[in-house]
Amino acid sequence: MTPSRYDRLEAAKPMIECREVHKYYGDYHALRGIDLTIRAGEFFSLLGPSGCGKTTLLRTIAGFEDITSGVVLIDNKDMAGVAANHRPTNMVFQSYAIFPHLTVAENVGFGLRRDPRSRAEKAAAVEEALAMVGLKGYGARASHALSGGQRQRVALARALILKPKVLLLDEPLSALDRKMREQMQVELIKLQRQVGITFVLVTHDQEEALVMSDRIAVMFEGQIAQLDGPEALYARPASRRVADFIGVMNFLPTRIIGDTPNGVEVDLPGFGRVEIPAANISRANPDDEGPTVGFRPEAVSIVSTGAPTQSRVTEGTIDEVVYYGDMTYYDVRLDGSDGFGAKVRPIRIAMRNVFGREVQEVGARANVSWSPGSLVLFR
Repeated sequence: MTPSRYDRLEAAKPMIECREVHKYYGDYHALRGIDLTIRAGEFFSLLGPSGCGKTTLLRTIAGFEDITSGVVLIDNKDMAGVAANHRPTNMVFQSYAIFPHLTVAENVGFGLRRDPRSRAEKAAAVEEALAMVGLKGYGARASHALSGGQRQRVALARALILKPKVLLLDEPLSALDRKMREQMQVELIKLQRQVGITFVLVTHDQEEALVMSDRIAVMFEGQIAQLDGPEALYARPASRRVADFIGVMNFLPTRIIGDTPNGVEVDLPGFGRVEIPAANISRANPDDEGPTVGFRPEAVSIVSTGAPTQSRVTEGTIDEVVYYGDMTYYDVRLDGSDGFGAKVRPIRIAMRNVFGREVQEVGARANVSWSPGSLVLFR
């Protein structure tokens, strides 16, 4: 059997290692003991809100920032004292940094100025890099005449022509419109698998990180809060803070009844007594709001009365309907949630608008189907 991409990456050697990395700017502690290993050939993302330290970490890997303490290794070599232009990395910046007075080919070949190869060999390398990013035949075009997506491709070609071991991407898609950004996400995934080198992406866009990454490090305040694959990160967040940052999640206060052989039994407003599986229990709940259960809007659904379902069913009233074309979002106030006080809000349910499914109206009664396996306890 051919090993999966996950299996191949699990067996791959470390390409980047950060060991107890700290970075201070005066009294400001920007990176707080970062321990991180990124594998060869991995598409890795650093995800977090503005000011969390993700770009600082990327710049320490690139060599644009010195670390205060700790160790950064690239391909098993200590990068202490190694200048950015001598590291086996290249970087694509948010602004692309395209020279408007140069042609596309001149921009892409800019890093080859001191390369000992002949002019013909350099030209061939430029053409190869342009073909790699889907710009074959664009070499003579003026850079200022390119669209945003094309400029981003030129920046990628310019970075890849030097054949780095690691490509660092600092929010490279943030300047593009939504449709172009989604297209470029797919193309970057294909490009990374084509060239086979390690990509490290910095982004604040949760959806972008989930779509593109083999693994994601979620950062807050200079620390890694969780490092996991996209599916595990989304389905089993390690803390309420991570859960709240990644996508949309419903949170309900709960009362813990006691431990069971397979998990914890809780009393959940609108759902009754529920056993939360041990794999879905997190002990990181920094808000001190007491035990909370979270679940994704698509983990519950509205079902027709009498329709067969493998899940449990509870009832409620639709408070709000928001129609998005392919999806409709319902806010449903569940029956039996009054005893938990004003903290209990309507839950958000995401329903795909498949053919023949009618959009429900505000005030309608709803049967809500759910499964205990979709619930996460933060205690």
